[in-house]
Amino acid sequence: MKNAIAAVFCLVWIFPVYWMVNTAFKPRPEVMTPDPHFWPHHPTLDNFTAAVTQPQFLTNLGNSVIVVTVTVLASIVLGIFAAAALSRFRFPGRRAIMVVILAVQMLPATAMLIPLFTMFNRLDLLGTYAALILAYVATVLPFSIWVMRGFFVAVPAEVEEAAQIDGATTWRTLVSVLFPLVAPGVIATGIFAFIAAWNDYLIAYTFMQDEARYTLPVWLASFTNPHTGTDFGAQMAASVIFAAPVVVFFLIIQRNLVAGMSAGAVKG
Repeated sequence: MKNAIAAVFCLVWIFPVYWMVNTAFKPRPEVMTPDPHFWPHHPTLDNFTAAVTQPQFLTNLGNSVIVVTVTVLASIVLGIFAAAALSRFRFPGRRAIMVVILAVQMLPATAMLIPLFTMFNRLDLLGTYAALILAYVATVLPFSIWVMRGFFVAVPAEVEEAAQIDGATTWRTLVSVLFPLVAPGVIATGIFAFIAAWNDYLIAYTFMQDEARYTLPVWLASFTNPHTGTDFGAQMAASVIFAAPVVVFFLIIQRNLVAGMSAGAVKG
C-alpha cells in the first residue's frame, strides 16, 4: 500500500517534467490543439532550433556560466574557512555567530531582495556581475557554513593533533588533512550553490538592468511576446536545455549530495 501511494506521488510530481519534454518535441499545431496529445505524433527538433537561435542565447548562457562559477567557488572557499574557524577554534561570540547563521538560513531569498537592492544601488553595483554574485553568495553561504561545519566537527581532534606533532602548520593541516576528510560536504555545498545560482530568476531580473547581462532563467521569459503570444514549443525546448546541465550534474554526484546533506544536518 505504501509503495502504491509513493508511486502515485512520483507520477504526479514527474508529470510536469514529462509534459515539458513532450511539448518540446511537438510541432506548433499539436501544441495548440484543444485536445491534449500525450506524445508527439510528428516529432520535430524545430523547437530546439528556435530556442538556441533566440536573441541573446549565447550571451545569457555565458553570463550564467560566469556568475554560477564564481558563486560556487566563493561559497566553497568562504564556507570552508568559516566552518573551520567555527568548529576548530574557541573564541568569544562563536555561539552567537552560529545562531545568526542558522537564522539567516531560514530567511527566504526574497526577504533580502529589497535590502540588497537598496545597498547595491547606493554602491552603484546594479547591473554588474558583482551584485549578482554577492547576492547569490549571501543566499547560499549560511547553508554552506552550516553543512561543512558538521563535517569539521565530525573529524576527531586527534587527527589534527597528529598532523601538528609531525610538524604541519595550521594551513598545511587544513589543506592536506582536514580538507580531504570534509570533501563530501564541500561537494554537497557546491551542488547547492550551483543549483541556487543557476535557477534563480527573481534576483537576476531585478538586479540586471541590461538584457545583455541577463542570465538563462530571465532568457526563458523572452519567448512571451505581447503581439504573437507565447511560443510554448520553443519555450519548453529552452526549458529542457536549461534543465539538462543541472540534471546531468546531479546524477553524476547524487550520492555525495545525499551523504553530505544528511551528515552535515546530523553531525552539526
